[in-house]
Amino acid sequence: MKKLPSPCIDVCKFRREGHCIGCSMTKAQKKLFKSLKRPEHRAAFIDMLIHQQGDMGRYSHWAPAYLKKCAKKDVKAPPGLLPKGA
Repeated sequence: MKKLPSPCIDVCKFRREGHCIGCSMTKAQKKLFKSLKRPEHRAAFIDMLIHQQGDMGRYSHWAPAYLKKCAKKDVKAPPGLLPKGA
């Protein structure tokens, strides 16, 4: 099983109280994600990030960009990102 890629979508502008406007991660979260080696830990991190984005709002652009990144790297996207029924 291939590892999930970083949730970063190459925007990297930390304007929302230290959260990136592209992916919602803080610099500490980006560092933490890089340290996660097990696929289930990475998947749990992505799930946490989806909930964080939902709480913060204005991140509807992230999921399509991340799905595209996963497809490009030939990695199965986390279930929380897939459209219902996919």
